[in-house]
Amino acid sequence: MIFPASITFPANPWIWMSLCILAVLFVLLIWTYRRATAIRPGNKAAFLLKLLGILILMFCMIEPLWSGRRAKPGANLFVVAADNSSGMNILDKDTDKPRSDTLRKVLDTNDSKWLDTLADYFQVRRYIFDSRLKRTSDFSEMAFDGRASSIGTTLRTIANRYSSRPLAGIILLSDGNATDMLNQPFDLSNIPPVYPVVIGSSKTQKDISLSNVSVSQSSFEDAPVTIQADIDTSGYAGKTIAIDLLDKSGKLVERKTENIGRAEQKKVVDFRLKPDENGVLFYNIEVKEKTDSENASQPDVSSEATMVNNRQTFAVDRGGGPYRILYVTGRPNWEYKFLRRAVAEDEQIRLTALVRVAKREPKFNWIGHTGENTNPLYRGFGNEEDETAEQYDQPVLIRLYPPDEEEDELREGFPISEEGLYAFHAIILDDVESEFFTTVQMTLIRKFVAERGGGFMMFGGKESFQQGNFVNSAIGQILPVYLDKLPDRPASGQMHIDLSKEGWLLPWARLRDNELDEKRRLSEMPAFKVLNRLASVKPGASVVAYIGNEYAQQFPAVVVQRFGNGRTAALTIGDIWRWGMKESELHNDMDKFWRQSMRWLVADVPERITLQAEEKADQVNQPVVLRAGVRDKDFEPMDNVSVSIEVCEPQGDRTMLKVEPVLNETGMFEATYIPRINGGYLAKAIVKDKDETEIGNAETGWASELDAMEFKSIKTNRPLLEKIARQTGGKVIEIKDLDSFVRDLPKRDVPVSETWTRPLWDMPWVSQVVFLLVLLCFVGEWALRRWKGIP
Repeated sequence: MIFPASITFPANPWIWMSLCILAVLFVLLIWTYRRATAIRPGNKAAFLLKLLGILILMFCMIEPLWSGRRAKPGANLFVVAADNSSGMNILDKDTDKPRSDTLRKVLDTNDSKWLDTLADYFQVRRYIFDSRLKRTSDFSEMAFDGRASSIGTTLRTIANRYSSRPLAGIILLSDGNATDMLNQPFDLSNIPPVYPVVIGSSKTQKDISLSNVSVSQSSFEDAPVTIQADIDTSGYAGKTIAIDLLDKSGKLVERKTENIGRAEQKKVVDFRLKPDENGVLFYNIEVKEKTDSENASQPDVSSEATMVNNRQTFAVDRGGGPYRILYVTGRPNWEYKFLRRAVAEDEQIRLTALVRVAKREPKFNWIGHTGENTNPLYRGFGNEEDETAEQYDQPVLIRLYPPDEEEDELREGFPISEEGLYAFHAIILDDVESEFFTTVQMTLIRKFVAERGGGFMMFGGKESFQQGNFVNSAIGQILPVYLDKLPDRPASGQMHIDLSKEGWLLPWARLRDNELDEKRRLSEMPAFKVLNRLASVKPGASVVAYIGNEYAQQFPAVVVQRFGNGRTAALTIGDIWRWGMKESELHNDMDKFWRQSMRWLVADVPERITLQAEEKADQVNQPVVLRAGVRDKDFEPMDNVSVSIEVCEPQGDRTMLKVEPVLNETGMFEATYIPRINGGYLAKAIVKDKDETEIGNAETGWASELDAMEFKSIKTNRPLLEKIARQTGGKVIEIKDLDSFVRDLPKRDVPVSETWTRPLWDMPWVSQVVFLLVLLCFVGEWALRRWKGIP
């Protein structure tokens, strides 16, 4: 706000003398004009002109003063903050110089005198900023190599630093592309007036940029990784751009091209990828203009505003496995045979089976040989006295383990403790009734899903769902379907499966990568005959597939839902094995369905040791917070352990981090890492108990693009600068107006000001104007008297 100026009158004896003279002259003027109008009536204009001239002369005799307020010289501070980020190296349109040259010229005291003028009235504090704020003496050390433009943090830091001192304002020289004010509103309260100076042209520059790269993973076997690249183009109308997907070594994985039809256009390009390796993998995406020579991409570096935003590195975590699935069936069947063969091709899935070959029988003293207590089915195998041989009143179970696993894990049958069951990632129940389990075991299965976060699936069969008497049981609670109501009419005839609307959207439920082929595949599937009829599904559950017959009857075939920390599924068809009994292609489809379903079932199931990386791109130095979670075999948090985290940097160097426990969260440990270069980082956490015995380890990875936020937009962000100025009481200043603005700064409202006073007549234009007014009044009065003939 500009200080207002006003006219005051000093207390001196000339005031009263002037009033007396004015009164006498006024009386004489009236008497004179009254005599003249008696001879010849005239108009009053001449009278008023002469009166006005006399009043102006009397006003001059009083000696009025011109007074106001201004900033007290040297009493206030003013901050000049200049943007030192690498974004200032962008070339503006129609110029051959970057924004940094423009900023240097503005700050050069040889070319511009505004800094010297500012120093005449204010104590000037000079700063440069990028990711942090730094004091400078003359701006000569600006290198424009900062990887962030922390405008919001800079303003807040300055305000806090000078909170107890008279800070009059901040001149902010930047292009406005703040990296810390993009994703969340920034508090600008209690910040002194900010006067942004926009550095850079508002014209659109010629540029191709990767604005975002996102990675999504699914259980779709042919292409489990989908990469989406969002590309912004400007000034490439009629051109063709090339988008390259490269592996870590720089080898081309896939190239796609896009034709640009408008001056400014956005493009979204998808890549579908099936990595050959597991674990954390790193890839790169590059975008550039495609030239005609040899169909190669040779970008014209000189014509593009910047090349920094043409490449991004990203991480893909394919997991390490193995993922263990416990399959429990009430009888030997074809489903297990085909399921085991299908998942054998997936090296990350380990299927452990508990197969019941005979139910428990009543135990009588007279049955069998004298003194024999074991089931006669085991007679002749040499283990009649073995503790592992089932008794008469126990079911006969066969335990089938994958290679390289302990073969006594299920010696007592289905696990009865968290430690035994939580070693698995998922459970499948196939044609086994509720009486097979104790109440404790069924409650344990519910906790396995809800608390441990495991997967659960029930297959159809004559002893599954309602027929297995799971109504009102803990297992019935976690199923995504209701078991207490049956459809009015039973299913009959040939039944065929079809995907629901939700199913078409789930990659793991589809076996083809396009809709036409998937519909043809569904039409060629064989009919099924065994179905557990279900009337309705629970709220929150999704029907993935329906099964129906020629009478338009439809029943849920595949139903899924989230339950607590885990997920559950119901496959109501009891003869999926028919799918693989005809053609080899159908058999391959069935195998693929099993693998994708198992992958979905174990997806996102937590391990005992977890490690997550959270990037803080909007903070100073863009730190990465690494959080390690540790649980025991019962999946209870552990805190009496030591955790070490090692980070492997892009160039191969390794750094050990200091890990501290999170005080308000048991079993959680945290470390902070500051990346220094762009590229992929791999972190590994190793957990040891109090005896220094390793409990386990976990890995994670991330890609740091330290310049990504800085070059997310290359246009000057004038709206943001205007918002900052408006909310702090300042205004946006153009470069050409900077000198005049600084000259007027002392007139603005500042913390420390002083009153100034000067005679009104010392102002050259005032005396000249007064003389002209008096002259015009008297000459006008004389002319009117002569025109009207007034003596």
